[in-house]
Amino acid sequence: MSRIGNIPITIPDGVVVDIKSDFISVKGKLGELSLPYNSVSFTQEDSTLTVNRQSEAKPHKAKHGLYRALVNNMIEGVSKGFTKELELVGVGYRASNQGQKLDLALGFSHNIVFEIPSEVKVETISEKGKNPIVKLFSYDKQLLGAVVAKIRSFRKPEPYKGKGIKFVGEQIRRKAGKSA
Repeated sequence: MSRIGNIPITIPDGVVVDIKSDFISVKGKLGELSLPYNSVSFTQEDSTLTVNRQSEAKPHKAKHGLYRALVNNMIEGVSKGFTKELELVGVGYRASNQGQKLDLALGFSHNIVFEIPSEVKVETISEKGKNPIVKLFSYDKQLLGAVVAKIRSFRKPEPYKGKGIKFVGEQIRRKAGKSA
């Protein structure tokens, strides 16, 4: 029994769900997303959407909660959107953006210029005395997570000094240095 898969999804006002035989599309004020699916079926009644699996076979049980979570994220994304914030910790670490190009100075001999996809909105905040913050906003949770992971991979937080790119509010597990 999938506990996640059995929870009905509430569809907010302004969101249109279109169910076809092999894919589902969701349209809202922020954008439109579609997802191909198999081994589950969707039933829509008024403003609720339920996910039903075809049988009790193990692969169908495994995908029941997965598709429910994916469709719920699609509906939440086109209605509200998702935001991630990254903090650059380190002396001389800077971030700036011109349109969809993110320019990062991370202590290398050169700046890293990263092209952000058009579905993701980027904003950089640099205040004196505080670490630079990169805010990313998108209606597609999967794409946003992939972009954040790629930016974070340029300089992951290290455990000795805590320098690197981390999420705002993330706690870095610190290690003791050499003991003399």
